[in-house]
Parts: sequence; structure tokens; C-alpha cells
Amino acid sequence: MHDAHTMDEIIKIDNIDDYSRLFGVETLHPLVNVIDLKEADNYPTHFRVNYGIYAIFLKDTKCGDIRYGRQVYDYHEGTVVSFAPGQIAEVEMLKGTLPTAQGLLFHPDFIKGTSLGKEIKQYSFFSYESTEALHLSDGERSIFTDCLGNIRAELSRPIDKHSHKLVVRNIELLLDYCMRFYERQFETRTKANRDVLTRFENLLDEYFASGKPQEEGLPTVRYFADKVCLSPNYFGDLIKKETGKTAQEYIQNKIIDVAKELILGSEKTVSEIAYDLGFQYSQHFNRIFKKNVGHTPTEYRKQSAN
Repeated sequence: MHDAHTMDEIIKIDNIDDYSRLFGVETLHPLVNVIDLKEADNYPTHFRVNYGIYAIFLKDTKCGDIRYGRQVYDYHEGTVVSFAPGQIAEVEMLKGTLPTAQGLLFHPDFIKGTSLGKEIKQYSFFSYESTEALHLSDGERSIFTDCLGNIRAELSRPIDKHSHKLVVRNIELLLDYCMRFYERQFETRTKANRDVLTRFENLLDEYFASGKPQEEGLPTVRYFADKVCLSPNYFGDLIKKETGKTAQEYIQNKIIDVAKELILGSEKTVSEIAYDLGFQYSQHFNRIFKKNVGHTPTEYRKQSAN
């Protein structure tokens, strides 16, 4: 069967059936499905998808490119990619290559009212961007496929009062394993992560040295994440892993350092210093300074003059 969709069109995948129809796979349950693209009847070659469901796939071979955000997924054999509702991905298959991927799709309604529904935001990898795919070792790969197998087996048997709870628990188990695998990947990519941290520190210094705060206000985590070509979530997790501080705390510490230098090393008024740092209101600056230092900027200046 050929691909009837044009490239300009964005295919909305609002439910499990939409995905099943796109690839010609069987739907095991209206709100959750385990799929193996080896069983697909239809292989669209170039398309853009707007996800309204959660999706997590294990790609077995390099069979094309997926773009999410500005970059192409950094993926080859044994790579996991995931999408959350609201994300748009562009997929381009290599000519003559059939996709070999297996994955899990689930609708947000399936996990409503469960502990997973409450905790889903903690699985921050759903918001990671394209170059941040997860690369699995052989051992990790079998754990991933075992989890999928358990969910598929549960969906294939007659429904009873335990079915929903068991499927949700198995999804949670799969996502917890992915969190562990990502943490392992952060460890094994320490050098690359250190490079990102160094760039972040340099970019922070530049931001305050360049007069940017007066034009653009206080620096945001997204600003630095964009500069190092990472999604804010992945960037935030990386900084926390490397330093023990969140990226936001890191930025705030820098603001306090620069503020102390300006208070003690210049004649500027507190309002002028607040403006130089990118604060819209000097009261906001006073509040943050006092919370971090224990004194207001004026008290801090007086103390040091004694």
C-alpha cells in the first residue's frame, strides 16, 4: 500500500486507532497498544505527526530520520525515542528499508486517576529533544522488550478486574527502567556533559558582561538550553546531575554574585543595579537578594563599609 499523505499535511494522532490505521497494525485496546512495525501493512515514507497520545519506541535498525525540534534524532540500532501529547515529529524513511521498531502507545485518559497519571510529568525524557535519544545495551534492550511483551500479553487476554491496574503498572515499570537507562547514559556521557556545563558557565558570564539583561531581562533556562542545542528538560536534568543544583538555582547564584560585585564595587544605586541585572522592579531584586544573602542590598553595602 502506498503512502497517501502529502508532506505538508500534519497527521494528527489523537487516539490509538489513528496510529493503527496509519501503519496498518492491529489495535489491541482502544486506549493502549503494543505494536511491532514488522507486522505493519502500510509504510508511509515521509510524514509529519502531531501526537495526542504518549508513544515510546525501540528502533532496531537505522531506517530513516526522525526530526523533533530543530535537529535529527541521534539514533541507530537499539535506540529509544519517545513523544508526549502536543509534540510534532517529522519522519523520513530510507528508500527500500522497512522499519523494524516496537513500541508502546497509550492515551492520557488510560492513566487518569492512577498513580502513573499523577507522576507522568516526572518522566522528563518525554520532553527531551532530538539529539538526546536513549541508546540501549543488549541487556537493557531485553528488559525493554520483556516489559512490552508483558503488556502485550495482558492486552491479549480477556479483560478482568485486574487488567487495567496490571497494564498501568507494567507501563510504569517500563518508564522507570527508561529513567534508569537515561541516568546510566548521563554517567557514560560525562565528558560531553562537562562540556555543556562549561559552555553554560561561559554563556552566563557573557550574558551579564554584554549588557543583555537590560535588553532581554533576566536570563531563562530556555535561553541557555537553546544556545547549547538541548531541550530545557534535558539541559535541566544534565545540570542537576553534574552540579546538584537546578539550572534555575545556578542562574540565581550567578545573579547574586554579580549583584554583590556591583553593590560593593560601584557607586550605583540599588535601582540602577537591579536594572543592570535585568530586573523589572527593584523590589523584586531586593526580595531575591535578601532571600539568598540574608540582608537587603542596602544593608549589605552598609555592613561592608563598616
